[in-house]
Amino acid sequence: MTAAGRALVVTAHPDDVDFVAGGTVATWVAAGIEVTYLVLTDGTAGGDDPAVPDATLAAVRRAEQAAAAKVLGVGDVRFLGYPDGELVATPGLRRDIARVVRQVRPHRVLIPSPEINWAFLPDLHPDHRAAGEAALAAVYPDARNPRAHPDLARTEGLAAWAVPEIWVMTGPRPDHFVDVTDVVELKVAALRAHASQTGALPDLPGRVRSRLAGWAAAGGLPAGRLAEAFQLLRPPAGPDPGRTGTNPTW
Repeated sequence: MTAAGRALVVTAHPDDVDFVAGGTVATWVAAGIEVTYLVLTDGTAGGDDPAVPDATLAAVRRAEQAAAAKVLGVGDVRFLGYPDGELVATPGLRRDIARVVRQVRPHRVLIPSPEINWAFLPDLHPDHRAAGEAALAAVYPDARNPRAHPDLARTEGLAAWAVPEIWVMTGPRPDHFVDVTDVVELKVAALRAHASQTGALPDLPGRVRSRLAGWAAAGGLPAGRLAEAFQLLRPPAGPDPGRTGTNPTW
């Protein structure tokens, strides 16, 4: 892994990071990494009461995500406010994510997987895959390409930034497992902050521990340990080989 000083987490909805990577974020913060969250949608599809106005629910979910982030030591939480349930990997969304990448200049970016993970139904949400597709394109190649979204540089003064490390969550092929045993209570506390989403879940700590124990076993950790799972990608350094003709496989 790179020696990360800054990390950016891109998610489709408020609470996604806490369900999938809250323990990992806690370990990053403890290691001195400055973490920023970027939540793409307003979260208004995450409510069962149609009498609650969208604006009210959006405000609740923003406040819950900010509170959950504070539990884990994250103070920079940004929201793009796209409609929940309608996310599409448009050029505009890619630009909006690339803007934040260039602002934060992270050494590590955590994104949802653009692939279907048939093994776990909650990961099949189409917003997750759209967020993953847009975020991956925003990181590679958009944010690092000075000719992509030229107004970001010309009008906003945001220079290109190449992210050395991409972490993919909810994908079908995890290859990196983070031991979160010592911070699992922080993860649970962050999830409890999303009261509109987790307040009615029975035995939340038990559900969390069961899921994490499964990932720990899959990653070969000792019995009794808990883990979160990711796939790690390392984009090539320097110019994009697919655009310069320097790809050694050509």
